[in-house]
Amino acid sequence: MTGDPTGADELVKLTEKFGAFRLQDARALGIHPEVVYRSLRAGKLERVGRGLYRAPDGMFTENHGLVLAARIVPGGIVCLLSALQFHELTTQLPSQVWVAIDRRAARPRVQGLPLRIVRFSGPALSLGVEEHVIEGVTVRVYSAPKTVVDCFRYRNTVGLDVAMEALRDCRRQNKSTPAELWDIARATRIGSVIRPYIEAIG
Repeated sequence: MTGDPTGADELVKLTEKFGAFRLQDARALGIHPEVVYRSLRAGKLERVGRGLYRAPDGMFTENHGLVLAARIVPGGIVCLLSALQFHELTTQLPSQVWVAIDRRAARPRVQGLPLRIVRFSGPALSLGVEEHVIEGVTVRVYSAPKTVVDCFRYRNTVGLDVAMEALRDCRRQNKSTPAELWDIARATRIGSVIRPYIEAIG
């Protein structure tokens, strides 16, 4: 793109479609970075992270933080407390977005968004991944039963009381069967820890 940058209309459509976008998203649509910078200076956009922008008066959902995390960490998966909140399995209100990444992945450079990065590997990383479209963005989130199992794995981090509450709510809301929980627990080598709790809940 050369000459006087244009693309303001396309930029509006981009913010409406994705809520938050990166410069590379704008470039992919032929929008010159200068259009983004001008809109930022004019107050029509706000910067919410490293290279991440959104409309200041956008219609955001309660899961907007998950959308921002998905844009900042494309390979990440929403996990633990944030996944519990998404599945309505906790009374906790996490101040950070919890995101799982591969144990060998580079740590994402993040500014402006409170992220809690947790490193997973093997089946603990790959099992139970769901895709949900939120504000036009595909966000990867661990399933309810996988999240419950993960909370027992990280019970020293999130608290055993949180893990037990999640397990009770998951069963009460019929979001998982004991068999599903047990299969995931065995596959991720946490069966001996969670088994007494699964049997107690029934």
